[in-house]
Amino acid sequence: MIFHKEGFFWLTIATVDVIFLSLLTYFLFPDFLWLGISVSLVIFVLIAQFFRNPVRKIKDYNDNLVYAPADGKIVVIEPVIENEFFKEERIQVSIFMSPLNVHVNRNPVGGKINYFKYHPGEFLVAWHPKSSTENERTTIVFGEGKNALLVRQIAGAVARRICCYVKVGQEVKQGEDFGFIKFGSRVDLFLPLDAKINVKIGDVSVGNKTIIATLN
Repeated sequence: MIFHKEGFFWLTIATVDVIFLSLLTYFLFPDFLWLGISVSLVIFVLIAQFFRNPVRKIKDYNDNLVYAPADGKIVVIEPVIENEFFKEERIQVSIFMSPLNVHVNRNPVGGKINYFKYHPGEFLVAWHPKSSTENERTTIVFGEGKNALLVRQIAGAVARRICCYVKVGQEVKQGEDFGFIKFGSRVDLFLPLDAKINVKIGDVSVGNKTIIATLN
């Protein structure tokens, strides 16, 4: 299993905890050694699965295809007014990432990063309607013109650290990692109104595999 770089620190801490708790149980409660080891391993496995980073290569590199930037469940598909960058109506598609999902965020399209901004904010639950505009979040715009695509990483009640690695002017490749949200949350996409949406509410998306939309 490959782990994301954001998990190296936590995995080190988890390994130390496994060793410490096992030794503590061995010396103080030897009759319950199996229990101490079992609890330690469960904690380690839970942390490890948070930071897994499966290798997923895109089969068809095509910037008219918008690949899922995150694993999770499609919870919103609706036209909204996007007020931060476009200041016009766009189709919002939201992906809710549970603590059990892969938390890596991947470029849904390739091209130049046209806009980036980090917003400090609240930590409402990720499915709250106001989380998209009031929670801690980052906004990234891929490309320019009518097919420009806005992606928003949103922190939640549990996820309290957003990592983003791109900057304005950078050329990025479709499918490469652009960020990470620790312990789950939500990713919103804002698409052109004439985009063909290929998913429906309740669908499960897989980063670099699920085609969210086709651009005109």
